[in-house]
Amino acid sequence: METILKYFPDLTETQLQQFSKLGGLYKKWNAQINVISRKDIDELYTRHVLHSLAIAKVQPFQPNSSVLDIGTGGGFPGIPLAILFPETNFYLVDSIGKKIKVVQEVTTALGLKNVKAAHMRAEKVKGEFDFIVSRAVTKMDDFVKWTKGKIAKKQQHQLKNGILYLKGGDLTEELSSFPKATLFNLTDFFDNDFFETKKVVHIPLKKK
Repeated sequence: METILKYFPDLTETQLQQFSKLGGLYKKWNAQINVISRKDIDELYTRHVLHSLAIAKVQPFQPNSSVLDIGTGGGFPGIPLAILFPETNFYLVDSIGKKIKVVQEVTTALGLKNVKAAHMRAEKVKGEFDFIVSRAVTKMDDFVKWTKGKIAKKQQHQLKNGILYLKGGDLTEELSSFPKATLFNLTDFFDNDFFETKKVVHIPLKKK
């Protein structure tokens, strides 16, 4: 929790309680349904929670905006972002049912009213969203195809509506088809070696 407070010092009492519960909840559920690697569960707050919140450093979400988390796994980045932005609506989807079960149980335990979760492939999602977030679920070419028709036309953020994608390594080749992509280095926000090669990729997308 100290890690989260270091970079997000203005949390409400409710947010503090919700973030502090994450460790125990994920250890409990991970023992039953392996959604986080055994190695990473002890580093949950840095490698999963803080990593997810990097998106908030790039673009804070407005009240009543909508965010879709594709391939959420056990609820990352969606659940930490939903705690941080309680007035933003989050829709978390994954094609693996047992992972969504964990998301639903954690969401209920935290009392999050701004999260919906569904066992569903990304292509089947209906609706329009200000942003679509994810953590490196596939190559960007494929990911952009999954987002087709899901971007809201109305703009209400500093960054244009589109994708906010957490990914590491050299992305030059992968992003060669996306000249409008902007990369934000996570070391600009967090002074931890884990984030050395990690980035948030923003790709603006128009409603089609």
